[in-house]
This record gives sequence, C-alpha cells and structure tokens, in this order.
Amino acid sequence: MSQKQINPKNKSKSSPRTHQKFTYRQLQAFNKQSRSQLRPDDRQWLKVNDYKNVGWDCAIALYEKIIDYKAKYDLEEESLENLFLEADRIGNKYQTPEEIVAFQAALAIEVNAIADLVDQQFPDTTTEFIDYGT
Repeated sequence: MSQKQINPKNKSKSSPRTHQKFTYRQLQAFNKQSRSQLRPDDRQWLKVNDYKNVGWDCAIALYEKIIDYKAKYDLEEESLENLFLEADRIGNKYQTPEEIVAFQAALAIEVNAIADLVDQQFPDTTTEFIDYGT
C-alpha cells in the first residue's frame, strides 16, 4: 500500500482557512457586529471607500480597519496619565533592566532636587487654625 500524499491544494479542505483564529463566517459575523458599533461618519467612510464584508481579502481588510477605529476610540477615551503610563510601558519594553534601574535612580535624584527647591521657595513655617465654632 502506498501512503497518500497530502496535496497543498487539498489541505484547505481538511482545515478551514483562518485569520486571527476566525473562520470566514466568524470573521464576517464579527465585522457585521463591530461595524454597527462604529460612529456613523466612520461607517460612511467605510462604505464610500468600498470596505465590504464579502470575499476573504475584503473581509480581512474590513476587520483590520475596524480594529484600527476601535483602537483610535480607545486612545481618545484615555486620560493623559494613562497615555503616559502606556508610553512608559512601551519604552521599558526596549530597555534592559540595568537601563531601567539607572533611569529610575536618575529620575529620583531629579525629583528630590525639585522637591527641595519647592520647599525652599515655599516654606511651611506657619500653621493656621480656623475656628468654625460659634
């Protein structure tokens, strides 16, 4: 008996084609639901620029554009503090632990120097008592 070789063309029949772990139908369903959650002007832009949910390549392009819009919405809702924390996290990803420790030490020295200057300029020498009684 000869073993049957798996033809690369027949491979797709045994396992469905996926994108980001979505099959074609799941991707279409995700796109349909997610597109309805977009802002009206963004939905109109997708329609004008021919982003369709039919065809594998078109569905993937629509999926990626919807993900971009959702990421943009998330960034718009972020506070400035959270954006700085996210930037710091991303920056730390590209530094060695030694570089991170050195930066934190230098930052602590600068912050302490600024705190000392503030204390010199605005001494807290007097205490004020306020009597709210009758």
